[in-house]
Amino acid sequence: MSHSLPPTVGAGELAAAQRALVAALVTGAADPAGFDRHRLAAARRALLHKRAGELARHWPGLVRALADRWPAVFVSWARARTPVGGWRDGWDLARELAETGQLPATARAELAVAEVRWRYDGRSGPRLRRWPALRRTPDGVVVQVARRVRLLRRRRAAR
Repeated sequence: MSHSLPPTVGAGELAAAQRALVAALVTGAADPAGFDRHRLAAARRALLHKRAGELARHWPGLVRALADRWPAVFVSWARARTPVGGWRDGWDLARELAETGQLPATARAELAVAEVRWRYDGRSGPRLRRWPALRRTPDGVVVQVARRVRLLRRRRAAR
């Protein structure tokens, strides 16, 4: 069976329409002409829901820490960003929340563990660290030496 384009649509036009559709669904670009806006909105919601689930598998502490705020925070953050995979999306979101002072204390340890184990500049894929690393958390520090990660908790002062 042979598939071909209708004679009125060239391969270049079809490719451009597909790029416009993907951009509208994934990065918040304008809806392309000729598509039902309600169906596009439903597809957008479904893709965001799927993406949120993927992120939650990799960053459960972040999702738990945000609790009831999680859906709104995620949608607001992800709506105009191209997905880079659940793990990297979670790292990018956690870093942004930390930079703006919005990362809950209970999620800081999860981010600290990722940052001592991996090197990630936000652009290229993460690479395992070769050298020791240390990150502070609200209740101690996370240390990585020889690829072993430990959370060292602060001692509580005796009363």
